[in-house]
Amino acid sequence: MTNGTTDTDATWIQWAVKEITADYTRSSDTHLLKCSLPILDRYDIHLYFKDESTHPTRSLKHRLARSLFLHGLCSGWIRQGQSIVEASSGSTAVSEAYFCRLLNLPFIAVVPEDTSVNKIKEIEFLGGQIRRTSAEAIYDSAADLADDLGGYYMDQFTRAEQATDWRGNNNIAESIFQQLTHEKHPIPRYIVVGAGTGGTSATIGRYIRYSLIDGERPELVVADPEGSVFYDYFHTGDQTLTSNMSGRIEGIGRPRVEKSFIRAVIDSVIRVPDTASIAGLRFIEGLLGKKVGGSTGTNVFAVFQLISQMIESHTAGSVVTLLCDDGERYTDTYYSDSWLHQQGLDISDHISLIEQFAKLGKL
Repeated sequence: MTNGTTDTDATWIQWAVKEITADYTRSSDTHLLKCSLPILDRYDIHLYFKDESTHPTRSLKHRLARSLFLHGLCSGWIRQGQSIVEASSGSTAVSEAYFCRLLNLPFIAVVPEDTSVNKIKEIEFLGGQIRRTSAEAIYDSAADLADDLGGYYMDQFTRAEQATDWRGNNNIAESIFQQLTHEKHPIPRYIVVGAGTGGTSATIGRYIRYSLIDGERPELVVADPEGSVFYDYFHTGDQTLTSNMSGRIEGIGRPRVEKSFIRAVIDSVIRVPDTASIAGLRFIEGLLGKKVGGSTGTNVFAVFQLISQMIESHTAGSVVTLLCDDGERYTDTYYSDSWLHQQGLDISDHISLIEQFAKLGKL
C-alpha cells in the first residue's frame, strides 16, 4: 500500500465503513412533522419540522458525526485503535462517542465548562471521556490533546462542510424535499436553520442550487442567537469577527467565524434573543407534544417572524425548519424556572409576543 497505509489498515478501514453503513441502514429516515395552528390554516401557510431528535443519538449532529467519520476513514486519517478527540459543546460529542463505541475507538470530548450536565452524562454513558476548559480554549486544547496522544482531532468546525455529501445520498436537504413531494406547497418559501459549524446550512444551500435549477427555490435563512458573530459576518463579510458569546443556546452560534460557515449560500440571517429562543421552545412543546432544545426555539422565533411577513403580504406557502435535538436534555436549564432566574432571564415578554402571533399572525 502507499502513503503509509498498510494492508491491515485498509482491511480495518473497510470493516469500519461497513459498520457505519450497516448502522445507517438500521436507522430509518427522520420524520417531517406538520405543525397546525388555526392562524396558519387561515392563510394557507404550512409549517413543518424536520425531527432530528429521532436519530440514535437524538440530535441533528448524528448526521454530521457519521459524515465526519466516513470522511476521516476514507481519507486514511482514522486508524484502528486511534484516540478520537473533538471540541464540542455537547451534541456532536454525544454522536461521535456513539460512533467511537461502534468502532471500538477511544473518544475524548473537550467541552466548555458550562456544558449541560445531561449531555456530559450521555457522552460518558457511551464510553467517552471529558476534558473541560474555557469556551475560547476548546479548539487549541483539543488539537494539542490529539497531538499528545497520537490521535485524530475530528475538528468539526473546519470539516463539517467538507465531509457532507451536499448533492444527495439522502442528506438532510434531499430528505426534506422528498418528504414534501406530495404536500400542497412542495417547494418551501423558507427553510430556516441554525448554524454552529455551518455544515447544515452549507449542505442545504448547495443542494438548493444543485437540484432546483429551474423555477422557484426557497430562501435559506439562518437563525442566530444573541452574541454569535454569524449575523454580523453575513452583513459585513469580516472573517476576523469575534465576540464574548455566553453560549446559552447550545449547539448554535459561535464566538468566531467558522470555516464551514458558507456565507454565499445563505439568503438572510435573523438574530434571535435568548429569551425569545427559550419562549419559542416552551411554546412549541405545547404544539408538538414533545420537549425540544434551545436551537429549535431559536428557529421557531425566526420562523414566526417570517410567517408574520407572509401573512402581512398575503403570501401562501410552506416553511420548513429543524427540530434539532431532544429537549429532555435541557430539563435542568431551559425548562427550569429556577435556572432562568439564576441566569437573570425573563421570558414573559416573548411568551406574550408568541401568543399574540398564534392568535393574530403578528409578531
